[in-house]
Amino acid sequence: NDAVVISGRKLARQIRQEARYEVEQWVAAGNKRPHLSVVLVGEDPASHSYVLNKTKAAADVGISSETILRPASITEEELLDLISKLNNDANVDGLLVQLPLPKHIDERRICNAVSPDKDVDGFHVINVGRMCLDQYSMLPATPWGVWEIIKRTGIPTLGKNVVVAGRSKNVGMPIAMLLHTDGRHERPGGDATVTISHRYTPKEELKQHTIRADIVVAAAGIPNLITADMIKEGAAVIDVGITRVQDPVTAKSRLVGDVDFEEVKKKASYITPVPGGVGPMTVAMLMKNTIIAAKKL
Repeated sequence: NDAVVISGRKLARQIRQEARYEVEQWVAAGNKRPHLSVVLVGEDPASHSYVLNKTKAAADVGISSETILRPASITEEELLDLISKLNNDANVDGLLVQLPLPKHIDERRICNAVSPDKDVDGFHVINVGRMCLDQYSMLPATPWGVWEIIKRTGIPTLGKNVVVAGRSKNVGMPIAMLLHTDGRHERPGGDATVTISHRYTPKEELKQHTIRADIVVAAAGIPNLITADMIKEGAAVIDVGITRVQDPVTAKSRLVGDVDFEEVKKKASYITPVPGGVGPMTVAMLMKNTIIAAKKL
């Protein structure tokens, strides 16, 4: 009795369809078409591929977009100037600076330079703070994507045990935040009991937690971190990890998550694949945020 494999692609298609309809209604009512500006610094191939996915999705839902390319040698001041210019450009509704940035640039300083109203990544300290207070905010796209997978699949969270493996400020922490907070608040949470593990959680200790979990969210970036012996029969497993590994046989590189997919799916009730799970959802939620920014909700 294998797990149901949740297709993030299918769910994302559905969300993009909703977004497309929303954009059509908005434009038909006489409003300006939403516009997303993406700033891409340097030559990182993964970043270029992610940005292409985002601009393709934008075109698909009827959002106009531009990618502004800058060399890795750009100074922090020059990048801040560019952000300031885009903040003040009335045509720009959503603005994101693709991470990671070159070592000499302070990412936090850059994230906080983006206007909170245009911050479709949800990384500005004001948006992070609002999220932590269960207030309306621009939610970071990957955590929101995980949340939507759970909700739209009908996986119950209220009173359930959840383990989030990974504590990054952009992914692990916000996922834990969304899942444990009050379902009656302005921005409703999942009312789950959440345990957060990280690099200093001993593997044996991690297993003690995951074996009791109704939902395991793996967001550590460590291939095969979550194995079948760590999972309770019937648990839901959401894999946010993404690592490029070389196949020992074919020598080709491929993407893997944090979960031993083939073995875990024999025990879980639901599981997300990598690729085709959380990734497409991240891009779909980014479209939703761009529409929220355009409507100044």
